[in-house]
Amino acid sequence: MPAPRPLRDIAVVAFAQTDHRRTSDELSEVEMLMPVLHQVLAQTGMRTSDIGFTCSGSTDYLAGRAFSFTMALDGVGAWPPISESHVEMDGAWALYEAWTKLLTGDADTALVYAYGKSSPGSVRDVLTRQLDPYYVAPLWPDSVALAALQAQALIDAGDTDEPALAAVATRSRAAAAGNSHAQLRGSVPRGEYAVYPLRTGDCPPIGDGAAAVILAAGERARELCERPAWIRGIDHRIEAHGLGVRDLTDSPSTRLAAEHAGVFERPVDTAELHAPFTSQEVVLRKALRLDEGPDGDVVVNPSGGALAANPIMAAGLIRIGEAADRIRRGESDRALAHATSGPCLQQNLVAVLEGDPR
Repeated sequence: MPAPRPLRDIAVVAFAQTDHRRTSDELSEVEMLMPVLHQVLAQTGMRTSDIGFTCSGSTDYLAGRAFSFTMALDGVGAWPPISESHVEMDGAWALYEAWTKLLTGDADTALVYAYGKSSPGSVRDVLTRQLDPYYVAPLWPDSVALAALQAQALIDAGDTDEPALAAVATRSRAAAAGNSHAQLRGSVPRGEYAVYPLRTGDCPPIGDGAAAVILAAGERARELCERPAWIRGIDHRIEAHGLGVRDLTDSPSTRLAAEHAGVFERPVDTAELHAPFTSQEVVLRKALRLDEGPDGDVVVNPSGGALAANPIMAAGLIRIGEAADRIRRGESDRALAHATSGPCLQQNLVAVLEGDPR
């Protein structure tokens, strides 16, 4: 059954991101975020007062203080009062909330932004707070160890091997050579094992960064952008919280989200996948059927993906922004964007973006 068409046409009309860095100790979250907000508004000629709704994505665990997102509002300008919301998730989920807000007709434009500074602490320890608090978290398995369990399950199932994972890393870093915002580019030193069977090159970089997009509805989108990236479908699903009841070699939630977003109705030419580990790209390709058909049909992660830059809480939003930019530049006509959160691809969001016929 075809996915239902949204009640209102909504598009990404602008996207901006920081140059992602290993550390930005000299900058606060607001100082890191403000240039991105200025850039994304400048692309449309809009001012903050022209925005109908604002939504952000971040996490207090990285900032180390409660309600840290309220300080980032200084970068937006919350006076006079604005219509604003926040999700304790990757910015892709903030975009989903903004999309639903525009669907209601309560606003015609929305600003979505996300940011994360991973450099001050140990991300591997911080992300254990996402785990089941009774059975898993007390064991303190970190994010890399859990990804290694998933990678080993894939190898045991015959879905991949270490050379194939190395090839994913090599292709991603090579693609990032053309991305001025990427944190890592060029050749991939395989290095030592981070946690067997994952080597350091199979894992994402730790770094700081921010991103922002502007959404607009209907004719307003065409006024603000020469070729808007229309969101034709978007959906998100979640796996069971308990890792022991899941098949780590598959991602049913990604597949279900893709079905409801309309991914499988006709081919896409671009896929921006939020796969922080090389093994997770293997899982996502299978769930999204990207390996079916002749090779080269779909360009996967032309930006380099999360293996080239993985700012926590912004990397998923960046996947949507990168896919939208390719449509806006005329390099893509129908693109898939994916975002994830939680251990071993626990939560997954999939969006389909299209440009007007050329």
